[in-house]
Amino acid sequence: MASITSVSYDRTKELKQFDDTKAGVKGLVDTGILNIPKFFVRPAEDLAADELNSAHKNIEVPIIDLSNIGDSIRRQEIVNEIRIASEEWGFFQVINHGIPLSVLDEMIEATRLFNEQDLELKMELYSRDGAKKVVFNSNSDLYTSQSADWRDSLRLTSFESNPDSSDLPPVYREPTMEYNKHINILVETLFELLSEALGLQPDHLSSMGCNKGCSIVSHYYPPCPEPELTLGLRKHADAGIMALLLQNHVTGLQVLHDDQWFDVHPARGGLVVNIGDLLQILSNNKFKSVKHRVTANRVGPRISVVCFFSGHADMLEEPFGTIKELISETNPPRYKEFVLKEYIDKVLSSPIDSKPAIDYYKL
Repeated sequence: MASITSVSYDRTKELKQFDDTKAGVKGLVDTGILNIPKFFVRPAEDLAADELNSAHKNIEVPIIDLSNIGDSIRRQEIVNEIRIASEEWGFFQVINHGIPLSVLDEMIEATRLFNEQDLELKMELYSRDGAKKVVFNSNSDLYTSQSADWRDSLRLTSFESNPDSSDLPPVYREPTMEYNKHINILVETLFELLSEALGLQPDHLSSMGCNKGCSIVSHYYPPCPEPELTLGLRKHADAGIMALLLQNHVTGLQVLHDDQWFDVHPARGGLVVNIGDLLQILSNNKFKSVKHRVTANRVGPRISVVCFFSGHADMLEEPFGTIKELISETNPPRYKEFVLKEYIDKVLSSPIDSKPAIDYYKL
C-alpha cells in the first residue's frame, strides 16, 4: 500500500509542477523534451486494446454536400443523407455550407497565433475556474483523469448570438466574432435538417432552444515525441446536443464505428457535425451519440475549433426528455425525464472518460 501511496503522491506533485508553469503542453515541447512525462502515458490495458484495433479501413465518415439546398428535391436528399449518417455513424462532414474558406482559415490561424504568442499573454488567461467566460488551460480534468491528454485549450463559455468581444484575447478576437456570426446561420439550417430527419417540423429543435448555449473550444495539439503512448483527446461521447468542428489539415480525429476506429480525414472547407448525448435522448435513440477521440501525432500542430451546443439557458430548470412526438406504444421512451441543470453539473464534475451522465437516466 505504501508504494501505491508514494507513486500517487509523486504523480500529484508532477501534475502540480506542470500546471504551475501555466505553459501547457506546448511549453513542454518548447523545452525540447524527448520523452513525455509519465502522467501523459495511457494505462497499459488501453495501449494493448489499441494493438488489437489497428486494421486498415477504407470506409469514410459520410460527407454531405449542402449545395442547392433551396431545391426541394435536393433538400429531401440531404435530409435523408443526414438521417442515415445520424442513425448509423453519429458523425458526418458538411461541405458547401456557405461559410467562406477565408473565414475558416482565419479562425484556424487565430487559434495558432494565440497558442504561439508570448507565454506571458497566455498565462493571464490560464485558470481552472469553470465560472470564467474565457479560460486557457491544459486538460480541464488534469487532476482527476487516469492520464492527461496531449493538448492545450482555450474555452469561451456561453458564447451566445451577441457576445462581448472585449473578453476575447486580442489576436483571437475578430476572426472568432466573424466565425461565430457565420456559425449561427449554419446551425439554424443544420437543426432544421436534423428536425426534418426525425420526421418533425423544420423549426422543432430550434424552437426548443437547441441551437443556443454555444461554447467555443479551440484545441492546440503540439507535435508529440512519443505519440504511441498518449492521446490528444481520450475516448468520449459529447454530453451536449450537437457539436460542430473545424479542423486543420493534420489528421487525428477518430470515430468508433462497429467497434473499430475510423479516421475522420479533414475535407478542405469541411465542418464535422456530431450528435451529442442530449440529442440521442431527444430522439429516443434514433440518432446516435458515439465515442470518438483524437490521436497524438509526431507532426503538428493539429488545430481544431469546436462549437458545442447545449441548449438555451431557459431550458436548464425545465424537465428534459424525449420529444413527445417521437414516442408511441411501439416506441416507448428509453430515458426518464430529468432537470438539465443537474445533468450538466454531473457532466462538469466528472473526468472526460468516466461513466457518461446519460447512463444515469436510461430506463
